[in-house]
Amino acid sequence: MWTDNLRIMYQYGLTRHGRRFRSREELGRWQERRLLHHLEKVRKGSPFYKELWGSRPVTDWRDFPMIDKSLMMAHFDQLNTAGIRKEDAFALALEAERTREFTPQIGGMTIGLSSGTSGNRGLFLISPAERMAWAGAILAKVLPGSLFARHSIAFFLRANSNLYGTVGSRRLRFEFYDLLDSMEQHLSCLNEQKPSLLVAPPSMLRLLAEQQRQGRLRIHPERILSVAEVLDPLDKRYVEEAFGQPVHQVYQCTEGLLAATCSHGTLHLNEDIVYIQKEYVDHSLRKFVPIITDFSRYAQPIVRYRLNDLLTEREQACSCGSPFTAIEMIEGRCDDVYYFPAVSGSQWIPVFPDFISRAIIAASGEVEAYHAVLHAADRLEISLQVKADERAGAQTAIAGALEVLCARVGCRMPRLEFTSYQPQVSGGRKLRRVESRAGR
Repeated sequence: MWTDNLRIMYQYGLTRHGRRFRSREELGRWQERRLLHHLEKVRKGSPFYKELWGSRPVTDWRDFPMIDKSLMMAHFDQLNTAGIRKEDAFALALEAERTREFTPQIGGMTIGLSSGTSGNRGLFLISPAERMAWAGAILAKVLPGSLFARHSIAFFLRANSNLYGTVGSRRLRFEFYDLLDSMEQHLSCLNEQKPSLLVAPPSMLRLLAEQQRQGRLRIHPERILSVAEVLDPLDKRYVEEAFGQPVHQVYQCTEGLLAATCSHGTLHLNEDIVYIQKEYVDHSLRKFVPIITDFSRYAQPIVRYRLNDLLTEREQACSCGSPFTAIEMIEGRCDDVYYFPAVSGSQWIPVFPDFISRAIIAASGEVEAYHAVLHAADRLEISLQVKADERAGAQTAIAGALEVLCARVGCRMPRLEFTSYQPQVSGGRKLRRVESRAGR
């Protein structure tokens, strides 16, 4: 009989030491076997997928219809294999949000609520076995040392969950920090805990880094992990300088544990857990939208699920030797790609978020923080936090850099509005350094 601890230890060992793929081809053959077995099981257990796929053989799974968040939520009752109603799951998850008591379960299933970057609420459903497997996998990918050493984890997020609390044990001290609590409370608890692993969204890491520089926060974590939001290069550098540690990343959403950084700091897709097809937005720039099939989850099957995220594949393989796809950066939502009218003709020219970020960051070393919001095709607001008495020079340099960018891609330059930067704390909406609120 498997105990919870045994399941965690087994998955930890399998993830960190058990699976070694010598090539992409070997990995692909292993994935295909897992996928076919998993999809046959899903077809039998999920009325939604059974109807969606019809009589097509599972060997044709790459051509099965795609789903997205709206379709998953619309058919939640028929999609999950645990017989749980969306109405009941939402009621339980919303009550947990109201009371800040994050232990909701239905029939042993962990229920969670996700807002996502779009603000559209989604539900996730995890079985006890899946919860233990997740805990083992995440510990293998993020712990700075052995599972059997002592670790103290400080975890900042909008909402706690049984899923996250699973990692706690006698050797693993796990403390959840509610993003809605005050900074004074956070500082007091962190200075007492002295975590070896600090996990938080970039916006909170940035605030903690400021407190560390001021001497009000006095911790020395062995590893810092960025989660839940896009990690901007400017924030990454600021946090690393404050703590003297590289910032690692985990890319996780309602739909699965999708990627984590290796010991070399490179973000790799977790292709031992999920299969990710690439819908290229711009093949020459290696930018794609991920379509996920998670072969580790059965309670809420995720099959051919199209995310609204934009990823850039790394051009060179990582020197760590992993066959898992290396990612250069997560750019954010597809909705945050800027579209400007072409200089000539009636076309709309896409300008990707990282182009805007790089133009702002590279233009001036005086920029400490920024938020770029496209309100309309001809109106771009850039909120800046700059070093004292350097605002005018920074604004001029950024305007020049954006003019060069627009000329290079052949689009019209929008009217720029520079405003003062207001820190965004991750208590509600997720931080997006580059954001589009314009329609086309």
